[in-house]
Amino acid sequence: MLDNFKLDRGPYGLRSSRLILLVALLMVGGLASADLVEARRVTTQQERLTPIQREIERQRQRLSSTEVEDRRDALMRLGNLKRPEASRAAAVALNDASPTVRVAATHAVLSLPPNEAAALLIPLLKDKDEFVRREAAFAIGKSRSRAATTILADLMLHDKKPSVRGAAAVALGQTGDEAALPALSQVVTGQGSKKKKSKSLEEEFVVRAAVRSLGQIGSRASVPTLISALQDETNSIETRREAATALGLIGDPAALPALQAAFATNADPYLSEAVRAAIRQINHANTKGAGN
Repeated sequence: MLDNFKLDRGPYGLRSSRLILLVALLMVGGLASADLVEARRVTTQQERLTPIQREIERQRQRLSSTEVEDRRDALMRLGNLKRPEASRAAAVALNDASPTVRVAATHAVLSLPPNEAAALLIPLLKDKDEFVRREAAFAIGKSRSRAATTILADLMLHDKKPSVRGAAAVALGQTGDEAALPALSQVVTGQGSKKKKSKSLEEEFVVRAAVRSLGQIGSRASVPTLISALQDETNSIETRREAATALGLIGDPAALPALQAAFATNADPYLSEAVRAAIRQINHANTKGAGN
């Protein structure tokens, strides 16, 4: 820049050239000084952050990486911090172009308050990717928020993919919302759908998940549905065993005759043990209640 100056050797020319040179040097020095001030400001801000805040900021910056694996790893690290501020930093990745990254984000936001996490996850229940919808449903279940009960119930009944319907059924049990009982019972009884003599393994998982969720919610209103599932020989042994376990969890003595009949007539040792355990659980609960 300064090499382009041709100094006039005249008395006034030399003085002017020196003045120009001095101004140029001051300008360069001023720019360097401004950069130094900005660098000091950024450094001071970093020094004021706690170690956790610095880690969150480091991982937040990695979410801008062009590499999918870097973004996914950053989300896993943010999730492992188990801090609401880390989950808020991760929330931006729920809209990532990569399904793998969106899935990682569904689990990274779970340190937020339940309803806040659910509000962020609900849009992903309509994601075009089956994997994302499934994991979003599982994540809402882990949040224990009841804000998505209606949407999860609709997903369980109408999604085209059994894996997604099963995840929604699991989530409904984890939230413990009795508002989900009609939809869960509909899945267990097959009401509104064509009853098949045999179900695929995936469809059987959906029914079994719904049975388990009825037990987790623990309403006595579910007892007739669960007795029907226990007695239905078109259900797998695993589903009937889950029904017995659910009846034991609910603890209603009204289920005892059906459980005793199943114990007397069933030949499968695993189902018999589940029925026996349910009978003991109900009798124990009644004895304890009578003692009070």
